[in-house]
Amino acid sequence: MYSSKKPIELLAPAKDKKCAFAAINCGADAIYIGAIDFGARKNACNSLEDLKEVINYAHKFNVKVFVTLNTILFDNELKNAKKLIEKLYELNTDAIIIQDMGILELDIPPINLHASTQCNNSNIQKIKFLEEIGFQRAILARELSIEQIKNISAQTNIELEAFIHGALCVSYSGQCYLSYAIGGRSANRGECAQPCRKPYSLIDGEGKKIIDKTHLLCLKDLNVSDYLEEMILAGVTSFKIEGRLKDENYIKNTVSFYREKIDNILIKHNLKRSSQGVSIKDFVPNLNKTFNRGFCSYFLKGRNTNITSFLSPKNIGELVGTVKNIYKNTSFTLCNGELNQNDGITFFDKDNNLCGTKIEKSINGIYTPTSLKNIAQGTKIYKNIDYKFIKKLEKSLPTRKIPITIDVKINEEHIQIKIKDFYDNDLNINIPNQFEKAENQIKATENIKKQLSKTGDTEFIVTDINFEATTIPFIQINKINEIRRKIIQDFQEIRQKNYKIKKQPQINYPQIYNKMLDYKYNITNELAKKFYEKCGAKIIEYGLEHPTQKNFKDKTVMTTKHCIRYSLNLCSKNGKKIKEPLYLIDETGKKYKLKFDCKNCIMEIKF
Repeated sequence: MYSSKKPIELLAPAKDKKCAFAAINCGADAIYIGAIDFGARKNACNSLEDLKEVINYAHKFNVKVFVTLNTILFDNELKNAKKLIEKLYELNTDAIIIQDMGILELDIPPINLHASTQCNNSNIQKIKFLEEIGFQRAILARELSIEQIKNISAQTNIELEAFIHGALCVSYSGQCYLSYAIGGRSANRGECAQPCRKPYSLIDGEGKKIIDKTHLLCLKDLNVSDYLEEMILAGVTSFKIEGRLKDENYIKNTVSFYREKIDNILIKHNLKRSSQGVSIKDFVPNLNKTFNRGFCSYFLKGRNTNITSFLSPKNIGELVGTVKNIYKNTSFTLCNGELNQNDGITFFDKDNNLCGTKIEKSINGIYTPTSLKNIAQGTKIYKNIDYKFIKKLEKSLPTRKIPITIDVKINEEHIQIKIKDFYDNDLNINIPNQFEKAENQIKATENIKKQLSKTGDTEFIVTDINFEATTIPFIQINKINEIRRKIIQDFQEIRQKNYKIKKQPQINYPQIYNKMLDYKYNITNELAKKFYEKCGAKIIEYGLEHPTQKNFKDKTVMTTKHCIRYSLNLCSKNGKKIKEPLYLIDETGKKYKLKFDCKNCIMEIKF
C-alpha cells in the first residue's frame, strides 16, 4: 500500500542517446530505452556502447535506466535474449521491462524485472500474480481508474507505474492483433502498423451505414497532469511519459513540464523524488505546443465521451482564431489570435478533411500562407507548429547539477577540506600546510574560493564555501586546481560506490488465477509454456504469432474499453436501440464484426 517513504519517480522515454541525455538533464528520475533488439519499437534501438554511456551518465544523478525487452519471443530468439540480458546486467542496467514469461525460465543474472503493460495488467488478480512471481514493478493498464489503482495498491506491495502522458493505444496493451491479422505486423513484436488510426465506416446488421469514413478507433492523447496528486495518493510511485519514437524537443518539453508539476506536489506532501540534482533550463514548457491529437484523461476519472479524435489522427494544434477577411486571394486576417512567420497551421475544409499549410509572411496581423486553398472567411485556424517555440527548444541546452558545499578548515599544520552534497554523501581530505602565509589575506581567500568553485563540465555545482582559518596561506592557482580536481574525482567515486542496485529476488511459481490459457496470453515459445504450466495452467492455444496459428477468422483481434456505441451516443444502457451486429468497414472493404460486453463496458473487434 502507498507509503510516504516511497520516493516518487518521473519516468521518461528515450529513443536514443541524445533523447536520454535530454530527459536526464530536464529532470527525469528514470528513463526507459530500447536495446539492440526485442524492445517493442523497431525504430528505437540502441547499441550496447550507447547504453553504457547513458547508464553511466544517468547514475551520476541516481537516475535509473530501464531497458525494454518487452516483445514476445520465438524459440530461436531465446538464446540471443539471454545473452543480451547478461550484457545489460554487466552494464549495471537497473531493470528490464518484459512481457514474455519465457524469459523467467532462462538462466539469467539477478537483474530487476518490470512487468510491461503488454502483460495486460488490468486487474487485481493479475497484479497479485506478478507480485507473487517476484516482479519488482507492474506497469498498469492505461484503462484503469484512480479508484481501481487505489484498490490494487491497498492489496499489494509491488511498485505501481502508470502512464500520464502521450499517445494512447485504443486496445488493452498486449491484446491487439489487428495489425498482425491484416498485414503480418505484430504489435506484440514491436511492428504495429497502427490500423487504429485509419478511417472506417460503421454499418448495422441490416447493412445501413451509420457513419462514413471516420477515424472511429482513433483516440486523443493522454494528459492527466491535473490528477497527479490523486494518483500519488492512490499509490502510484512511477509516472510514465509515453514516446520512445518522439524527438528531443518532445522530451525536453514534456519532461520539464511534469518535473515542475510533480515537484510542487512533493513539496506539498513532504515527499521525495527518487533521483538527485537540479535541472537548469531556459524555456517555459507548454504541452500544447508539442505534437498531440488533443488531450484527454481517458478512464482515469471514469468513462467519458471526450476521448476520441474522430476527425483526424494527426496533430491539429492549438486553436488560434477565426479568419476575418481574405485579401487579394493571397492573405488573411484573424478575428483574434496571432501567428508568426514559419508557423504551421491546420484547418478543416468543407468536407471536414484536415488541411495544413505554412505562414510565409506575417506583417501587422496580415498572414500570407504558402497556399490559401480551402481557407475562407469564418475558417477556424489552428497552429500545429509554433516556429519560435521549436527554435527555442532546439537551441536550449538544459543541464543537471548536483549542489555541493565545501568546508575549508586551516590551521598551522593541516588544510582540511570537506565536500558534501545534499544526499548524505561526503568526503574529507587533509593536506599538510606547507605553504607560506599570504601577504594579502583577502585576495588569497578569494583565490581559493574561486578556484574551488570551478567545477566545469562535471555534474557538480558549488553552492557555498565555508572558511574557518586564522591565517590564510598563499597557494598557487595551479596547486588549488590540482587539489580541486582530486577531491572532485574522489567524490565522484564515492557517489558511484554509494549507488546501489537491488538484486532481483528468486522467481516463484504461484498458482495462476486462470487455469485455461488461450491465444490472449501470447505464448509463442516453449519456455513460456513451461512457466505457465509450473503455475498450474493448461495451455489450450498458442499466441496468434506462433507458427501453428494459421486462421484468424472469428478471432477477437482487439479488446478495447473504448466503445463506439457510447462515443456516438448509441449506448444500449441509455435506451438506444440499434440493429446488431455492427460492423466496421476499412478502406479496402474488409468487414470487422463488433461485439459489445455491456456488463463490463468492453468492445471487441472480430476478424
